Amino acid sequence: MSFFYIALKLSWEVNALLPIGSIVNIRDGTNKLMILNRGPVVEIEGKKMMFDYSGCHYPLGLADEEVLYFNEENIDEVIHEGFSDSDEERFQKLYNEWKQDNLHFYPKGKVNGRIK
Repeated sequence: MSFFYIALKLSWEVNALLPIGSIVNIRDGTNKLMILNRGPVVEIEGKKMMFDYSGCHYPLGLADEEVLYFNEENIDEVIHEGFSDSDEERFQKLYNEWKQDNLHFYPKGKVNGRIK
C-alpha cells in the first residue's frame, strides 16, 4: 500500500461525517442524540448557517418537531454508527465536493451553550 493511498484514505476519513441513524453523546449534554441529517442549512437571525448535523433525542425520536443542530466538535462519544454502504460513500464524496464549493455561501454555524 502506497503512502499516497494511506494519506488519501486518512484525509477522507477525517472529513467523513457519521451516517444517519448514528447515536452520539454530546459534550456537556445529558441525552443521547440520533443523527437525522448531515449538512443542514438553517436560518439564524436572518443569516443562513450550515451545521454538520441535525439530530433528535434518543430513544424518543423527533418529538414536537424539536430538531437539534450540532457540529462534529460537539460530539463527545459515538455510541453507535449508522448503516453505511456504497450509496453512503457516494453521498460523502458528493457532499464534501458541494461543501467546498458552497462554504462561502453558508458559513459554519456555532453551538452556543449546552445542547439539551
